[in-house]
Amino acid sequence: MAFRWGILGAGKFARQHMGPAIHAANGNSLVGLATSTASKAEPFEAFATGLEVFSDYDALLDSPDIDAVYIPLPNHLHVPWTIKALEAGKHVLCEKPIALQADQFDALINARDRSGKHAAEALMIAHHPQFTRAQELVQSGAIGKLRHVDAVFSYNNAGDTTNIRHDPAKGGGGLYDIGVYTCSAARLVSGEDPNEITLSRMEKENSVDVYAQFAAEFPSFSMSSMVSMRLHNRQEVVFHGDQGWLKLSCPFNANVYDVSELILETAVGSRIQERWPSVNQYVLQVENFAKTAQSGAEYPCPLEFSRGTQNMLDMIFEAHGPHPAG
Repeated sequence: MAFRWGILGAGKFARQHMGPAIHAANGNSLVGLATSTASKAEPFEAFATGLEVFSDYDALLDSPDIDAVYIPLPNHLHVPWTIKALEAGKHVLCEKPIALQADQFDALINARDRSGKHAAEALMIAHHPQFTRAQELVQSGAIGKLRHVDAVFSYNNAGDTTNIRHDPAKGGGGLYDIGVYTCSAARLVSGEDPNEITLSRMEKENSVDVYAQFAAEFPSFSMSSMVSMRLHNRQEVVFHGDQGWLKLSCPFNANVYDVSELILETAVGSRIQERWPSVNQYVLQVENFAKTAQSGAEYPCPLEFSRGTQNMLDMIFEAHGPHPAG
C-alpha cells in the first residue's frame, strides 16, 4: 500500500513543488488536501486523481486514510500544528523553519517521541546527492584542511508587499527564510557547530531583516555568509581548504535556479566537475521521509539536526540585538 499524504493548506510552494513531489515519489500518494477555499484545490486535483478535499485542518488530521501530513503554513504556525498532527497520530514533514527559537524544539521532540511517529523539518538540500558528495569529499580531506566557508543566498521580493516574509508576526525575514540554508549547508558538510558569531549585521524593513551578513567561528574553520530579500538572485557555497576548494554553484534551488553542480579544484588548472541535471530533491525528501516512517531507517536531518541550525540562527539574532521571536 502506498504511503498516504495530506497537505495542510494550498499555498504556492505546495502547489508547485511539494504536492507534485509527493505524487511523483515512489511508494507515496497524495490523497488529501485541507483548504477552506475549494477553488485552491483545483490545481492539486489536476495531478492527484481522487484527491479528498477537507474544509479545515482538523478534519484532515482526523482522517484514518492519511498516514502523514506536509505542513507549508506560515512560520509561526509550524510548532503548534506539528504537535497537533503528531498527537493525531500522523507522521509530520513541516516546512522550514519548523521553529522560531531553538528551545521550541523541546516540545517538538517530546511530541515526536510520545507519538512514536516520524517528524522532521523539510530541509530538502540534505537529500540532494550534491550535499552527500560535498560532505564525503570535504570530510575525507579532498581539499585538505577546511579553513573557510562562504555562503550566499539572495532574491528580491521588494515589490511583493503582501508576502508573509514581510510580516514579523508570522516569522518573516530573510534569515528565517533562507539563512536556514546557508547555516545548514556549513553544518551538513563539515559536521561541526559554531562556537561564536563574530559579526551580525542586518538591514530591516517593517521589523524583519531584508539583508543580513554574518560571520561565525567553528571549531576548525571560519564562515562568512550573506542572505537577502533585496538583492538579485544568487546562490553559492564554497568550502575552502589548504589544498583545494569545492564549490556548489546551485546549492539550494537545484535545477530551478540553475543545474546543480559541484566543482572541485585541488591544483592550479585541475578541476573536477559533477552535475545532477535530473535530480528532484523534493521527491528524494518524500521518499526518504516515508522510508524512515515505515522502517525506522536513519534520516539525513532529524529534529536534533534542525535544532542545531536554529541554535545558530538564534546566535546570529542575539549577536545583533533582541531576538525577533522574543
